[in-house]
Amino acid sequence: MAHFAELDSNSVVIRVVVISNEDVDANGGDLSVAAETFVGTLIPFIDDAERTGVAWKQTSYNNNFRKQYARIGGKYDTVRDNFLDPQPYSSWALDGNDDWQAPIIRPNVIIPDWDEDNLRWIGTAFTEADLSVRLNYRWDASNLEWVEL
Repeated sequence: MAHFAELDSNSVVIRVVVISNEDVDANGGDLSVAAETFVGTLIPFIDDAERTGVAWKQTSYNNNFRKQYARIGGKYDTVRDNFLDPQPYSSWALDGNDDWQAPIIRPNVIIPDWDEDNLRWIGTAFTEADLSVRLNYRWDASNLEWVEL
């Protein structure tokens, strides 16, 4: 099965649909403008008060092309010809691989959460003696260690 993402005028993904491989092959093949146009004849664009579709782009469920599978709220980058995940936080930026990265390197010890208000990693751990006792930490990037809050 082939997957196509519907894009709005800002290249934001608003839905993803499935089309048979046979229909795609018979109408230009994978990654062709003809196949994208064909999808538009099968499935009308969304047109409501919140969003309006303007284009279809093929996406790969297995991430075989266009970087990754299109996600609703993500974007299609016309220059890079790939799909980007939604930006998780306003402070995060794309790296050279088109992956979102925090302004501070993610520590690899505790599975942390990003604290956008304070631009830092925070984490919660439990004591071994009593699993109901939670300890809260922040990542000290200059010393590369967790510090109890």
